[in-house]
Amino acid sequence: MNTTAHIIISFMAGIVLGAVYFWGLWHTLRRLSETAKPFRWMFISYTVRVCFIMTGFYFVMGGRWERLIAAMIGFLVIREILMQRWGGRKAILQ
Repeated sequence: MNTTAHIIISFMAGIVLGAVYFWGLWHTLRRLSETAKPFRWMFISYTVRVCFIMTGFYFVMGGRWERLIAAMIGFLVIREILMQRWGGRKAILQ
């Protein structure tokens, strides 16, 4: 495969990683009111999500910084899309 194909695949992988990460965050926040120990729930969720995303970036990168940058851009793109879809900053400020 050529470099362009690797960059596109890395970008798409970043979108998938971001979607899973932010779905996990959304799921965690919805469950906070139902749990007896919200701090523990948030801590475990955060740890699992960060380990997942860092492992994913590591494997997508494959030792090439260009792929890491493409994956991170994909991650940020899905973040912006989800923030617009779920209300984002406006919902936070209300």
